[in-house]
Amino acid sequence: MTIDDSSKRDLLLYCQQYVSERISRFSNAIASAQTDANKETKSSAGDKHETSRAMAQLETENNSKHLNEAHKLKATLGQIDPDKKCEYIELGALVRTDKGNYFISVSAGSVDILGELVYFVSVASPIGQHFLGKKVGDGININGQNYTIQEIG
Repeated sequence: MTIDDSSKRDLLLYCQQYVSERISRFSNAIASAQTDANKETKSSAGDKHETSRAMAQLETENNSKHLNEAHKLKATLGQIDPDKKCEYIELGALVRTDKGNYFISVSAGSVDILGELVYFVSVASPIGQHFLGKKVGDGININGQNYTIQEIG
């Protein structure tokens, strides 16, 4: 894979869509839980009502936490300039090593682009921390595996 600006733009778009889907999913789950809680009517056995409302509240809180994290991911992606040529590994860098390709952005799994797999790595992840600040030719050892940085874009 040759690193170019269009590859970075495509990868950034993939990440943005990934995060947008997460935001939508958690927003919908919160709305659904609130709707369900509002539909509950007080039964003669009040405990069932209280249990249902408590579970809906717990689900809302859990999804709200995930939604806040997704908004943080969106903010992180907003800091990436896909047209910037990186001299060293930093947020927004597309990295080619002898063992794989990495887009330093948010943790979003991997995608096949032009027949090669690209892994989405957060700067806060252990592998992201190993990569940060490195330049072409540098070597990195992660869990006993040696990586050589071949190209940064």
